[in-house]
Amino acid sequence: MPEEGIDFSQKNKLFTLEELSYLSKILVSQGVDKIRITGGEPFVRKDLMIFLRQLSKMEGLKEISVTTNATLIGPHIDELKALGITSINVSLDAINRDTFEKITRRDQYDVVYNNILRLITEGFNVRINCIALEGQNTQDILPMLELTKHYDVSVRFLEEMPFNGGSRKFEGITWDYKRILEHIKNAYPDYYVIPSGKASTSMNYKIPGFKGTFGVIPSFSRTFCGSCNRLRITATGDVITCLYAQPCMNIRDILRSDDSGEMVKQQILKAIGSRSKTGFEAQQKYKGVYANSMTSIGG
Repeated sequence: MPEEGIDFSQKNKLFTLEELSYLSKILVSQGVDKIRITGGEPFVRKDLMIFLRQLSKMEGLKEISVTTNATLIGPHIDELKALGITSINVSLDAINRDTFEKITRRDQYDVVYNNILRLITEGFNVRINCIALEGQNTQDILPMLELTKHYDVSVRFLEEMPFNGGSRKFEGITWDYKRILEHIKNAYPDYYVIPSGKASTSMNYKIPGFKGTFGVIPSFSRTFCGSCNRLRITATGDVITCLYAQPCMNIRDILRSDDSGEMVKQQILKAIGSRSKTGFEAQQKYKGVYANSMTSIGG
């Protein structure tokens, strides 16, 4: 979250629970078989579990996953497991308490850490995502890898992206994925590559003798653009085909119109069909997008 905060959307501009469910059904009917709920922090929304219950019953939807900062997930862990929602990404800025509190500006370290351990020990597929920030948390890279020594968890390090809350510059970043890997190799020279799915954004590795795995996500270098199959829809209806592109349309008002089902299908297909081939092409096409906050477009 940017230190100066963000302007929150008015309630009438947000999707209602019914609209979210209807939109999900339309997308699944068109072949989408995985839906990730992200944010911001999705558990801030008090009706989230109602929505997740609806998704869990949706025929044709093979996987539901959630990205969270793990501050509010605790009371819902048992039900998530019962619903079969076991794929959880946790955004964690640091494993060191002081560094964590400095970056997040909140006293939630124990809550987050305990919720992460509970998710891991109860059999969830947990991926911990950490953005490597120059001068802030890179000293935590190796200590965070210690989690993979003792637990069956994936720790993934992301390159910083030039969005509000970060550097906002494209001149280059100090900690790209190559430097992250080099830093890890100095400590663990024997790590090896493990296979990744075709549409995976992460390059994944394992250290011999460790229970878990680690990965790097080149979100700045964008090595995965050729296989990206993601479509983002924000809480206010903006359709985003690439993090480096401006929204190509707003689906909310279409969804609220008559005969919305067919119109939504047509517009979604149009958005996907006209997407940029890479993030670099999207970056050249649009200007001003980097004032956005990742909290509003779903990191």
